[in-house]
Amino acid sequence: MEKNRFTICANNYIDCLRQEGRYSTAHVYKHAIRSFSQFCGTQSITFSKINRETLKRYSNYLMASRLKPNTISTYMRMLRSIYNRGVEAGNAPFVPRLFHEAYTGIDVCQKRALTAAELHRLLFDDPRSERLRRIQDIASLLFQLCGMSFADLAHLEKSALENNMLRYNRIKTKTPMSVEVLDSAMVKIDRLRSVRKSQPGCPDYLLDILCGDKSRKDEKAYREYQSALRWFNNSLKELARALHLKSPVTSYTLRHSWATIAKYRGVSIEMISEALGHKSIKTTQTYLKGFGLEERTEVNKGNLSYIRNCNVKG
Repeated sequence: MEKNRFTICANNYIDCLRQEGRYSTAHVYKHAIRSFSQFCGTQSITFSKINRETLKRYSNYLMASRLKPNTISTYMRMLRSIYNRGVEAGNAPFVPRLFHEAYTGIDVCQKRALTAAELHRLLFDDPRSERLRRIQDIASLLFQLCGMSFADLAHLEKSALENNMLRYNRIKTKTPMSVEVLDSAMVKIDRLRSVRKSQPGCPDYLLDILCGDKSRKDEKAYREYQSALRWFNNSLKELARALHLKSPVTSYTLRHSWATIAKYRGVSIEMISEALGHKSIKTTQTYLKGFGLEERTEVNKGNLSYIRNCNVKG
């Protein structure tokens, strides 16, 4: 028992996350612990292994593996979280500033936004394939619905849409959101609308992305979403190639591009944050007037108009 307390603590926490239905977080922890176990050469890890020298060597190991800074930061934060739980349970000695030299920051230098010309081609050029036109419709919806995340779009239920209004809670933060659906976005929704009949105890999804035959709390539903996300990102790459785009494109690219275009057009950071459902400037927003639906709709219309009318030769 003594020789693998860290492993036991980590696995217990991952089990708790699964029981709470937090499958995405459990998935990240599982990968982080697996990576650290591979580095250590054993799955039976003691808390004494969590020391400055090991953390330094592990960091170098991750960098040598050419992992992205944000992935390294995530793995280190996962280790720190399990270590802190061990300290609280009395299974690990408290070492002040143990993770002080470990990289746990966020790399904000990664370029994810498309140029206006690239975004125009992605959303409006004809890929000459019915299958890719469907992917283009989904991509267009992500942009036209205020940079909505793919997770939020895929999990929208029919009850969320009333007339030309979408009201839902964000999957990641549970933040209540409201978006006025532009006429052009409604056309996309109608083309992608699910005709499946809802199953008892299962969500009645608005769009034909997820089946809706599993409870939201079922781990199989999480796996289905992960599969859909991989399918969409792979299809986006295919769409980008068909439209001769040079920049990498993912589901996140569209969200980041919406925010970047809005910022370029002079929209305030507070408005962008609120439209995206972020909580990162929550303290700042308590000192600011909240933005109304009409104002957010005007920003959304302006973003779409800017991309539609941009010089595609630029």
